[in-house]
Formats: sequence, C-alpha cells, structure tokens
Amino acid sequence: MNSLFEAAERCLKSRKIEEKLYLTQEASQAWQQGLLSLEPTCKPEPISEPGRPDKPVLVMPGDVPKRRLGTKAGLAALIHAVTHIEFNAIHLAWDAVYRFRGLPKQFYGDWLHVAHEEAYHFQLLRERLNELGHDYGDFPAHNGLWEMTRKTAFDPMVRMALVPRVLEARGLDVTPGIIKRLRNAGEDKTVALLEIIMQDEIGHVKIGSHWFKYFCNQRGLNSEQTFRSLLNQYFTGKISGPFHFEARQKAGFTNNELKALEDLEIPEA
Repeated sequence: MNSLFEAAERCLKSRKIEEKLYLTQEASQAWQQGLLSLEPTCKPEPISEPGRPDKPVLVMPGDVPKRRLGTKAGLAALIHAVTHIEFNAIHLAWDAVYRFRGLPKQFYGDWLHVAHEEAYHFQLLRERLNELGHDYGDFPAHNGLWEMTRKTAFDPMVRMALVPRVLEARGLDVTPGIIKRLRNAGEDKTVALLEIIMQDEIGHVKIGSHWFKYFCNQRGLNSEQTFRSLLNQYFTGKISGPFHFEARQKAGFTNNELKALEDLEIPEA
C-alpha cells in the first residue's frame, strides 16, 4: 500500500500545475478507497519552498500593483490574486498532511479534503481567467501565506492557530466586500464562483479551529488564552480588520477569540 505521506510529498514538490492538480485528485480518490497508509517511509524534510511554475513572479506584498476593478485588466488582476491564494492553499493543506505525523486519521482526511477543494477552487478561477484572456502567472503575486507556513512548521498547534485561523480566515472577512463590488460591476459569473469558494472556506477554517482546540485539549491548554498569546507573539500590530463575525463564528471562533483579533486590529485607512 502506498503511503499518504509520499503522496503529499509528490504533490508539494511538483512544479507543474496540471501534474499537481492531477496528483491531488488521484490521492483524494485513493484515500477514499482506503489505498493510502499512514505508515511513514521516512521523516519529513525540513520545510522549504513548494514546487511552483516559473510564474507568477513573487514580490513583496506592498509591491503587488494596484489596479482598478472597473477595467478588464483590473478584474483579471483581482481574480488572479484570489487564484494565487487558492494555489498556495493547496500547498498549505498538503504540508499539514506531510509534516505532522502520528495524529488521528481524521486529521489527515480533513486536510486532504481541504487540498482537494482548494485545487477545485483554483481550477474554477483559472478557467475564469482564461475566459478573460489571461492565465495564472500573468500578474505578480506575493508569498505571505507560505512565509507563515514556514514559521509554524515546528508545531501543528501553532500552525492551526495562525495559518487557517488568521491568514486564510482573512478570506472570510474580505470576500463579501469583493462580491458586492463585483455584483455592482455586473460581474455575476465571478460572483457565483466566489460564493462557492466562500462557503467552502468557512469549512476549511472550521477544520483549523477544530484541530487547534484538539491540540490545546491534548496539552491541557486554554484555547482562548493560547490563541491570544500566539496572536500577540506573531501578529502584534499587524492584523487588518474589520472582521466578518458571523462567518468566523460559523468557522469555530468564540467571542473571546474575536475580541483578541479586534484588540490587534489595524483600522482601515
């Protein structure tokens, strides 16, 4: 029987988009059929950059060009930015599977499910880009999500707290506003895609919440206090608001956790 960890490594290292998507689909089907074991053949390698195509060019977040939504190029750039987030999210899910060993079977099933859905989201958005005369890689992008993935590679509890529940959860906050702007612009086709993605992402963040609280319980830690402590350690003065309370509550946030986020909020300019 093949190892799930080997499958995760192949997906992470693949530099070809189509191959990465195919391997993710193949692994998802094999897992559902009980064809992948949780027996590791070797220890995980130290975290490095995942396999990527040559484009997009990666720049600092502040160096990503701003474009007006009212233009075709601006619409394509916005969709490209979300497409890049979904591509990175495939890596985030697969690294959780690959890196953290000896955990309950459900942990691996949950994050494999996330990887599969992120690949689906990427394909939806890439097809929309193609319809607009563009492709993934046509615009610069930044690597902020993966940087935090690197910083949290030492501990699954910290990873669950800070990647799904802080960085990825930003999508729950900003997507409704993007949907509103697109709907006002008559961009109903893209709106339909983002509504699918928004609902799925609530589930992904909820998975992060579940496993964060699982690890806290295993270690005898108060999850609310631990979340606040990790926010203060890693994000002091660096969390953008406002926050979509309803979506975050559906994704497993408590009122005290939302208050902790608000305490570190940078007001919108």
